[in-house]
Amino acid sequence: MLSNKLLDALSNQVNAEYYSAYLYLVMSAAADEMGLKGCSNWLFCQAQEEMAHGTHIYKYILERGAAPTFAAIDLPPTSFEDIHKVFAMVLEHEQKVSKMCNSLASLAMQESDHAGYQFMMWFVNEQVEEEASATEILNKLKLIGDDSGMLLTLDNELAARMFQDPFPAE
Repeated sequence: MLSNKLLDALSNQVNAEYYSAYLYLVMSAAADEMGLKGCSNWLFCQAQEEMAHGTHIYKYILERGAAPTFAAIDLPPTSFEDIHKVFAMVLEHEQKVSKMCNSLASLAMQESDHAGYQFMMWFVNEQVEEEASATEILNKLKLIGDDSGMLLTLDNELAARMFQDPFPAE
């Protein structure tokens, strides 16, 4: 059984994951408007992944015999100067989510909930990959600078990403 404290924190994380999906959908639309279909695709795949994360936590709460609580999802920023700013925000956001996942894992241990800790460790490890991916794209964008030809090359690279459900058996 989940403690009330851990249940509240997990419920907040479900909301945070859905906010992340919402944020990435807005960013995907912005990239599309910029004519960067590959960047738009990468961000759309990211939105799908965040929805899967939120759903996985939601199902975990149910498996533990509890019911999550939901809150309104905040409106994310809706305008972006350029694709560099978009991916800078992606990295900043993923770093924030990493802190949240680390806090949840710590809370699970404080509550002596070893199953909860093990569950959250998947997300802690996933965040290493999330931050690395955002950092890699941001570093490439910094190298590209204002070179539109190289930006199109990166855009084509990002167009190849396909969403893979991290929890296909559910």
